[in-house]
Amino acid sequence: MAKITTSTLIKMKQQGEKISTITAYDASFAKLFDQAGIHAILIGDSLGMVLQGQDDTLPVTIDDMAYHTQSVRRGVENTLIIGDMPFMSYATKEQAFINAAKLMQAGANIVKMEGGSWLIDTIKGLVERGIPVCGHLGLTPQSVNVFGGFKVQGRQEQQALEIIEQAKQLEQAGIQLLVLECVPAELGKRITEAVSVPTIGIGAGKDTDGQILVMHDALGISCSYMPKFSRNFLKDTGDIKKAIELYISEVSHGHFPADEHIFK
Repeated sequence: MAKITTSTLIKMKQQGEKISTITAYDASFAKLFDQAGIHAILIGDSLGMVLQGQDDTLPVTIDDMAYHTQSVRRGVENTLIIGDMPFMSYATKEQAFINAAKLMQAGANIVKMEGGSWLIDTIKGLVERGIPVCGHLGLTPQSVNVFGGFKVQGRQEQQALEIIEQAKQLEQAGIQLLVLECVPAELGKRITEAVSVPTIGIGAGKDTDGQILVMHDALGISCSYMPKFSRNFLKDTGDIKKAIELYISEVSHGHFPADEHIFK
């Protein structure tokens, strides 16, 4: 498999090919996922919950993220690596520049940031300085206390229109990927059609350009519960690499997510 870049993913969107993404936090799993043919790996601040046992992602630091990004980088040959910017690591442009540089130097190919229009100037500044950005709209876990919990976003038409407009603004600012989390399937479709950058959904329906899962959910080893939008692929295969290959295949053929995994 050739080395995957953001240009690869944009071409996949244009050709109607589905993108498969998963989280990883160490070299061993990253190497296995890379060999299975996954298109992108996100070192997610979800590590706060699945690795550290936190109640949410807020305690995760930029040093945590850089450490795990370095670990994943050592296991990957071809897969695109997305580094998550943790809570309050990009509250100002200056913070964002310094902390994004740490993730890029640790081995990320692109950094992910949660938020809408307030991030426009920061995104422009990062892109101008040679740092690609992945946006993140819908349920943004770092804002869980503002939302009052982990809740589906965009069910009301006015809120849906606001998210669509934010997606367009982020694209104009220079993002090259966009994660959509926990939005109704119809909204996921509308946003995907409204922007030219690839959309990667998690609980955003099957019409996004790709899917992402937390590896612990995809392998059925999450400590707490299985989210509605996830599926235990290991149960179907009994082998981790085969589980990831099945996940890639199911996404590619439009079989995952199925109706039971999406929000109306």
